[in-house]
Amino acid sequence: MSTMLSIAWEPEIRGLLTVIIAVVALCGSVYLILATNVGARLGLLVALAGLSGWMVMMGVIWMTYGIGLKGNEPSWKPAQPFTVVRDAALLPQAEVLVNSVKIPEGASPVEAAAAGAEALQEENWKVLPIEDKGRGQSIAAADEIIQVEAELYAGGEYQAVAVYDRGGERYPKIGDELDFFAFFHKPHYAIVEIAALVPQRVEPGRAPARPVIDETKSHQYIIMIRDLGTKRQPALLVTFGSGIFFLITCWMLHRRDRTLAANLAMPVPAGA
Repeated sequence: MSTMLSIAWEPEIRGLLTVIIAVVALCGSVYLILATNVGARLGLLVALAGLSGWMVMMGVIWMTYGIGLKGNEPSWKPAQPFTVVRDAALLPQAEVLVNSVKIPEGASPVEAAAAGAEALQEENWKVLPIEDKGRGQSIAAADEIIQVEAELYAGGEYQAVAVYDRGGERYPKIGDELDFFAFFHKPHYAIVEIAALVPQRVEPGRAPARPVIDETKSHQYIIMIRDLGTKRQPALLVTFGSGIFFLITCWMLHRRDRTLAANLAMPVPAGA
């Protein structure tokens, strides 16, 4: 009884037993049928060849559709060597812009941010619209950097005012539409512009006030680079590994057939 309870309680044991039973029931039953028909050794070779061939097909399907055994998903990572830029005038020093930002002398933080936005767009940084799903993904990744990694602000103390995007093109392409062989990507960058909010008092029983941007503080910029991840890498390794094993087992079966044919073709000694 205690053994049954431990199996039902521990998900690791239950999962391990499920895999063992599945392998024994499925692969073992096929091998048992083959062994009783063609022999234990030949049946093992045929079963291993069939299993590895099936794994090759599964690996190809996993790679094609990005399902099954998957690696790390694509995500935004902090750019190096600069991740947080605390003023628009410092964007060229962070290697974001080539030219300096033209900020009028004595400009307010709002005017400096507007000058920074204009400079970014002049150097082919695209402003993502609000309805773009990439904008939400970039802001979510920037929140992780701001609140957890850099501990710059807490939630509700800032607001994302703009998201800029550049790079990420695939190559090589044949024309504008045929990109079947475009396996390579240029670096993909995103910049999330944030502004601090005016601290507001929260009164019990009342709806929270609308966030108000603090116009006395400079806008800050979170620079990120796209990590393409390894989503299809495990499936690729399974495909190549199973393919090599499949070729080896097929070669062994072929060699056995040739040896058997040569032995059967040998003349039978007289009087045998």
